[in-house]
Amino acid sequence: MVSVAGRAASGHEHPPLDPTAVQRFYRRMRAVAPAAVGAIERDRADDPGRAFGDTACGRLVGSLDRDGVRALGMWVHHWCMRFYDDDTRAALRLLREIAARPALGWTADEVHWMLGESRHAAPAADARFTLPLAAAAELAPGALRIDLLVPRQATPRHDR
Repeated sequence: MVSVAGRAASGHEHPPLDPTAVQRFYRRMRAVAPAAVGAIERDRADDPGRAFGDTACGRLVGSLDRDGVRALGMWVHHWCMRFYDDDTRAALRLLREIAARPALGWTADEVHWMLGESRHAAPAADARFTLPLAAAAELAPGALRIDLLVPRQATPRHDR
């Protein structure tokens, strides 16, 4: 896949992702979504202290190849950003576990898409940058201008 994330931009924004690439992301996510929903639902009802590998989500991750884990990560990231007010503890645990896995082969386009999802999420979604920033750490230097995709934090004012 050719990356559009690295193309020259005006300096103020990244070029939009190719709609065909985005459709491929959604197609890959739809393939893992039913199993992900089932695993998250089972883990919601289970012991939250159980080792991740012994959970339904852990078994699901263990059954997937790198491409499948990336698709699962993108899906759970998307799901958490949309439904953050629901009971997302099991999904957030899954998100953190995927973020902690090195060498999944993230692409600049995948990271660009997740950062866009994060940027549009409500600030209450504390974990909105967990997976995209972990994935971005795998990219080659200069592959993606993260500073253009992550909103700047307000500088704290110290009034006397």
